[in-house]
Amino acid sequence: MEPIILAYIGIGLMVGLAGVGSAFGVTITGNAAIGALKKNPDAFGNYMVLSALPGTQGLYGFLGYFLLADKLVPDMTWASAAAIFGASLALALTGLFSAIRQGQVCANGIAGIGSGYDVFGKTLILAVFPELYAIVSLAAVFMIGGAI
Repeated sequence: MEPIILAYIGIGLMVGLAGVGSAFGVTITGNAAIGALKKNPDAFGNYMVLSALPGTQGLYGFLGYFLLADKLVPDMTWASAAAIFGASLALALTGLFSAIRQGQVCANGIAGIGSGYDVFGKTLILAVFPELYAIVSLAAVFMIGGAI
């Protein structure tokens, strides 16, 4: 196996798993929004914002590719390939799990808003915490890419 194949496997996992996490996260929030619309249809804007939040991790996985794309050269070393694989795997797993968990936080906020509680701002604040770890992983991809 050539080193570039390992690097591309990492890239594929990064884009794929971060995207899968976002797909799960926005589905969780979308389902909550549909239920909440039955009780409080006037808060659709709040539901939409909270439903979109878990989608960012998929974007981070995609951005990670662009941060590493110039390092994907046919004659790359095993060390470079391993660095790309490791960085990609970190963002893949963080994006996967943080998007799902962020979706659950946002879904609870949507349910609260649907029940008449004023929790939009507080939900946004709490939803930032899972997002933070995806951002940290993206920063690690940037730093590892710069070190190659």
